[in-house]
Amino acid sequence: MKRTSLGIIAVSALLIAAPLGAATAADMPTKAPPRAAAPASPAPCSSFWDFVATACPLTWYGITVYGTIDVGGGWQSHGTPFNGTSSVGQEYLISKNSNRALWGLAPNGLSQSNIGVKGNEPIGAGWSFVFDLQAGFDPYSLQLANGPGSVAQNAGVPLISQNTNADSSRAGQWYNSVGYAGISSPTYGTLTVFRQNALTLDGVLAYDPMGGSYAFSPIGWQGVTCGVGDTEDCRFTTSVKYRVNVDMFRAVGLWQFGGYGQNNASDGAYQAQVGADIKNVAGGTLSVDAIYSYVRDAVAVSLTGNPTNADGLPIAPFKPQFLTATISNDTSVMALAKYSHGPLNLYGGYEWIQYAPPSDPQTSFTDIAGDTITGFAASSASPNGLTAINNIAFTAGCAAATVCHDKILQVMWAGAKYAVTDKLDVIGGYYHYIQNSFFATGPSVGCSSSAHSQCSGTFDAVSAVIDWRFAAKWDTYIGVMFSQVNGGLANGYLNRNNVDPTAGLRFRF
Repeated sequence: MKRTSLGIIAVSALLIAAPLGAATAADMPTKAPPRAAAPASPAPCSSFWDFVATACPLTWYGITVYGTIDVGGGWQSHGTPFNGTSSVGQEYLISKNSNRALWGLAPNGLSQSNIGVKGNEPIGAGWSFVFDLQAGFDPYSLQLANGPGSVAQNAGVPLISQNTNADSSRAGQWYNSVGYAGISSPTYGTLTVFRQNALTLDGVLAYDPMGGSYAFSPIGWQGVTCGVGDTEDCRFTTSVKYRVNVDMFRAVGLWQFGGYGQNNASDGAYQAQVGADIKNVAGGTLSVDAIYSYVRDAVAVSLTGNPTNADGLPIAPFKPQFLTATISNDTSVMALAKYSHGPLNLYGGYEWIQYAPPSDPQTSFTDIAGDTITGFAASSASPNGLTAINNIAFTAGCAAATVCHDKILQVMWAGAKYAVTDKLDVIGGYYHYIQNSFFATGPSVGCSSSAHSQCSGTFDAVSAVIDWRFAAKWDTYIGVMFSQVNGGLANGYLNRNNVDPTAGLRFRF
């Protein structure tokens, strides 16, 4: 589907102005303290001033309208111009086309701007009907977030002249965040269907010290971690998810049914998760989770077409690039940990990702943004116009005198958040990627230069943020991230690093 205007913003504005006094205490269930009456739920907003200045919810007969607006500005040491179609808006992370220092708009720095509606309604015998529909947008252009669309916009544009573009599971859909419904029970768990976060995305949001921030977290901006290797699979449009808690333990399962024709970026996937919250560990709580994932015929959209020299730099950065969909079978194992003790939270995570040839090589299909991609199943070197399909990214060049391996990407991170006061947080994080050499130049010899994307390589990022919640729904933040690529992960890059001091203001309702 093509770029869509943000008509739902107008709907939310009407709801803000509407009288919401009909909501009841059942809309926001609370836990009663011992020997006291249950406290009343937060009163719904009764005026525009209440909406702006207090913590009141926009709730009407059990249905809640909610959202986030995150605006800001910043500087890039090696960046590209703002793009209001892109999910991220700015290339906070070093990218292939990052080419010059610039000041600019910095939307969605700490979190994705969004608008949504949700509900949790009792239906009897301890069961509730639950639903959530949410769309992410750019707060400056008011366009629905469309990562693949931003990449397609730059097809035919030379690398050095492109604006910000990055693949994403948000592809201009009016449900580009989530759109699910289901039933829930405190005893038997929660079962939901349709568009939902991958378990790996839920893991990143819970265990990344930066909470999946675009401006300060590479695993938030890039999506390779939450999408089992490909960012378009951070969300599945047709899926079933089941979650259950038993005492301190939890188990979660997800199955993606359907395929490309149902607005998925794969032909099937399944994930399984187990975890626990262990209390009284050195006076704090230790949370741990492990997630296994398999995604069949996963899609990653990018721009290619400029050959590189021995140093991995583009030979022809002024020639047009074409849109390429790389197809692969992806498998990952993710391990997560968090320790909380008073004002201190410590975070750590690791993911092992394997990329293998696809089960069903593609010759033509429509991607999640509604763009038709055609190409050749046998070769990535034969573009059809400005589009191509690469089914052999992880077997290209394999011959009798060449040793080939599946691509293995390892992602690891650690960080901390400290609450200086109940309104002021200081956050820091470190992120590291390791890629193996999956195309060898001899019987057993690999490569570690940037001359080929198949060579081994590393990526590093470090970031720090100060976040001040100065009012019930408002916070302001300032931070910086340094990111750098080396070896095979730097292949085709105009520059190798970027620094992105960014400041912003966020309103959450």
